Amino acid sequence: MQFKQMLLAGVALVAISSCGERQKQSSSEVVERKLLDPANMDTTVHPGDNFFQYANGAWLKNNPIPKSQTRWGSFNELVENNNTILRQLLDSSAAITNAAKGSSIQMVGDFYRTGMDSVAIDKAGLLPLKSRLERIEEIKDISGLISEITLAHTEGIGQLFSFSVSPDDKNVTKQICQFYQGGLGMPGREYYFDKDARTAAIRTAYQQYLVDMLQLMGADAATAAKNAAAIYQLELTLAGASLTRVEMRDPYKLYNKYNVEGISKVAPGIDWKALLQGLKVGNADSMIVAAPGFFAQIGKQLKATPVDVWKQYLRFHLANDMAPFLSHNFDSLRFSFYGKTMRGQLEQEVRWKRILKVVDGSVGEMLGQMYVDKTFKPSAKERMLELVDNLQKTYAERIQRLDWMSNETKQKALVKLNGFMKKIGYPDKWKDYSSMTIVNNDYMANVLAASQWEYNYTISKLGRPVDKAEWVMTPPTVNAYYNPGFNEIVFPAGILQYPFFDEAADDAVNYGGIGAVIGHEMTHGFDDQGSLYGADGNLSNWWTSEDSTNFRIKTTMVIDMYGKIVALDTTHINGSLTVGENLADLGGLSIAYEAFKKTKQGKSTEKIDGFTPDQRFFLSWAQVWRAGTRPEEMASRLKTDPHSPNEYRCNVPVSNMEAWYQAFNIKETDKMYRPENERAMVW
Repeated sequence: MQFKQMLLAGVALVAISSCGERQKQSSSEVVERKLLDPANMDTTVHPGDNFFQYANGAWLKNNPIPKSQTRWGSFNELVENNNTILRQLLDSSAAITNAAKGSSIQMVGDFYRTGMDSVAIDKAGLLPLKSRLERIEEIKDISGLISEITLAHTEGIGQLFSFSVSPDDKNVTKQICQFYQGGLGMPGREYYFDKDARTAAIRTAYQQYLVDMLQLMGADAATAAKNAAAIYQLELTLAGASLTRVEMRDPYKLYNKYNVEGISKVAPGIDWKALLQGLKVGNADSMIVAAPGFFAQIGKQLKATPVDVWKQYLRFHLANDMAPFLSHNFDSLRFSFYGKTMRGQLEQEVRWKRILKVVDGSVGEMLGQMYVDKTFKPSAKERMLELVDNLQKTYAERIQRLDWMSNETKQKALVKLNGFMKKIGYPDKWKDYSSMTIVNNDYMANVLAASQWEYNYTISKLGRPVDKAEWVMTPPTVNAYYNPGFNEIVFPAGILQYPFFDEAADDAVNYGGIGAVIGHEMTHGFDDQGSLYGADGNLSNWWTSEDSTNFRIKTTMVIDMYGKIVALDTTHINGSLTVGENLADLGGLSIAYEAFKKTKQGKSTEKIDGFTPDQRFFLSWAQVWRAGTRPEEMASRLKTDPHSPNEYRCNVPVSNMEAWYQAFNIKETDKMYRPENERAMVW
């Protein structure tokens, strides 16, 4: 679902620390932990100068980034806690070798066991791709090229472009074919054209990586260098026709609906009938093409670029995409570029964690069911629903008080807010993997079986009613999201665990943590993208002209506010790229605080560990974002991530809230002080 995920707004890379004392249980131990620990703070820093450092300074100093990570913070701690539980489930499943064929134990266990058999994987080398490489070698013309590309897609190996079947943005009751740009070896067009020194160095390293991968596949040095240059030139051309990340934030720009005749006129170099037939959706009567110019360029290059160059392009991308599942020499070469060079990761994660991610991404609802049975109590779901309902009511009250929105638009906003579908913990209906075959002796076969199953699952939706019970994330995922097409907020069980969410924690901590995350996801329904979708999930305008203008003025203020921040060297935050997440952070924290003030603790002044309820609320928020980040990772995120860096996700929202100023006695002389007329309040 690559296309639709562009419009899924998630909290992304967060974790929340709770307060008080809690017992964490595993199968063999009981560990007592102190949450919202004052020892994590650096009280030599004034809260009004840098609240992030004040709340987290000691923790950051005492918790350096591990060599296997590019950032380390509360989010990672939660992932590690979940990984410990998931590893126990995987190990116990893998130890059972006589489980019934097709059962969760058999499929999860065999998948994990074959992935952990590095000896067999190393022995196989490139052999698992032999038949596919031979198919590429047999390509003679454009027709054969299209046949191979579409066949690879049906096998779950998407090359050149992205394709899925998902709801039509303007008629979300209908599933439709969706085409989206892709085909690049670097994360986006920015890496091919930006002129800063970091990007230029990565560009040079990528061109060498192309050479190294081709040599590893058997080419001599001269041939590898020649073919690598041709592949890069083709990618450069495709990158030039790709939309920017800011352009991709506009759903209307991405919504280009065609029948076969229409798209054939826009991108005439592609045989669209053959393409759809090859993708096994030949009966599709229409499609949405998110970047028509990109596909027009593909059509041009099918004619202008020699078939032999296309073959080298496909060979490289096949090996590059599959390298994590191949022998150590392929896997380590890929890591050297994408991990070390691009992100500053000093060493790979241990193998079991990498295989865990693959299993979760392949049969995640099978593994998720095991995880939920072990970790997620019904009482936690009830507590979450209580929090969600409180924040939803608070949000409604805030909408009714807005001074920049007319009553007409307010009523439509309230209909949308009150219509949120709430998904907590895990799906009501689990996916049926019975048509997938997982074997006990071939890791690559299992990876490809899962990829092919996912493709068939996706295209099976065509012509069927939209299933709003479907989840995009698996239950163990440490994240949350808002989906505009379903008008839903979704919180997997993975994010509702210690230290992120604690039933035993005081309200200040839970509202400053998971409460702000709930508010964050709700606000995504009304950010620069979500606000373009109605209560029914359709892309439609429900605003008056004046209200729309007022909203743009307020969002422009937020864009400018973040865009002034220099986050690394001379690089500013891209306010236009991050505006949706910034709006969600600002709104989420404000809504959570107001909801917290309705609780018994919120109405009191009783201190815990020397902090007032309001101070604990904001300290919990700050500890959500505690994390250290490597410069290479930061540079990458500033180009590609719609979220602002953690320090500013912490500091900017509080600097726009009067309650924070009052809680910590912030003065005009403090560095974070923001004059009242420069504070942003949208939702």
